[in-house]
This record gives sequence, structure tokens and C-alpha cells, in this order.
Amino acid sequence: MSAGLASAGSSVVVVGRSEDAESVAAAIGGAAVRCDASDPDALDASLEQIRRDHGRPDVLVAAQGIARPSPLLEHTDADWDATIATNLTSVFRACRTVGTWMAEAGRGKIVTIASMLSFSGGLNVAAYAASKGGLAQLTKAMANELAPRGVNVNAIAPGYIRTNANRHIWRDNPARTAEILSRLPSGRWGEPSDMVGPLLFLCSPHSDYLHGVVLPVDGGWLSR
Repeated sequence: MSAGLASAGSSVVVVGRSEDAESVAAAIGGAAVRCDASDPDALDASLEQIRRDHGRPDVLVAAQGIARPSPLLEHTDADWDATIATNLTSVFRACRTVGTWMAEAGRGKIVTIASMLSFSGGLNVAAYAASKGGLAQLTKAMANELAPRGVNVNAIAPGYIRTNANRHIWRDNPARTAEILSRLPSGRWGEPSDMVGPLLFLCSPHSDYLHGVVLPVDGGWLSR
């Protein structure tokens, strides 16, 4: 998604807690800020640094997220708290800060990253499903308040996109992988590049009349 925005002419600042932030930024000619978004103080400081060094963002893509799958009856408080803090609370905090700047300017685009589990409960992912269900509702609530201020807030809900976040399925669970493929009209898992077109649309003037949309990019999963 960062590469897609850069190829469309955006100046991109990649925020992440690992060294991948620097490597991605270097590959696309952007800037990087290291930050664990689940740390409120670190998140606030990073956003202020971005505004100071690069100006007010025109676009915020809140893509931070973790998954710690385990059966419900074995799911720990620590995993629950970490998942909600990263996937939901940190998105709220980032959107509140950047949304304030955008509202003051009267324009801006915010895109959150939801999930198929914004629509269903999944299996062995109680905290993740709760966080992504909450994120879909948060997106709609933010859109209701920020649309009159000239700010569009929408979400992309990826389907089964082959990333490290779900490698516990495509790498370690062949039976579940076969089940998924049998339901996908596309006949394949998605690739990260499949996210670029929908993201550029939601960040462009072509989506100016979209507010509070949770857009599935799912290979037809929900249509089955």
C-alpha cells in the first residue's frame, strides 16, 4: 500500500515498530518513523514528529494490527489486551489526532483496515474478531462526525490476503487453507498488491461522496 501511494505521487511516511519501516520507506523514496502504536506516548510523539517534519497529513492509512490466535478457553488476558490496544485503541487515537488536523483544514482522507472478521466471528480469534468488529463501527462513527468537516473516513476489509499476519493458516494449516480456497470464487488467495487499487480510490477525489464504507476486498468471499 505504501508503494502504491508513492507510485501515485504521494509523499509517504511509513510508521512501524520494526526495521521494516525503514526498508519499505527506502524502497519507495519515503520517510520512516519507528513507533509501537500500542504505546500511547510513543504514538502521540510520532504523529507530532510527522507533522513537524512533513506538515499536516492529507491521508492517514491506519493499518496497524496484530493477531494472536488461540482457542477461546485458552485465550489470555495479555493477548486480549495487546490485540485490542493495537488493533482498535491505537487506531482511535491516531484518527482522533490526525482527524483533528484534517477537520481544522476542512479536508482529508482516513482509511482504516478492517477484516472479514468485521462481518463474522471466525475461529480461535476472539480478540481479533472483537477488535475488527469494533473497528468497522468506529469507522462509521468517525465518518458521521467528520464528514461535515470535509474529511472522508472509510475502511478496507481485506479477505484472505497472503501476509505474515495469517501465515498460521496458509503455512501451517493445509486443511483450513483448502476450505478457504473452496469458498473463494476468485480461486486464489489475495496478494498485497490487490489492496492498492481500492486504497488509491479511497484516497482520491473520486471517493469524495463515500463516508463510512467498509469495502470488502475479498475475492468474492462474502458473496458465497
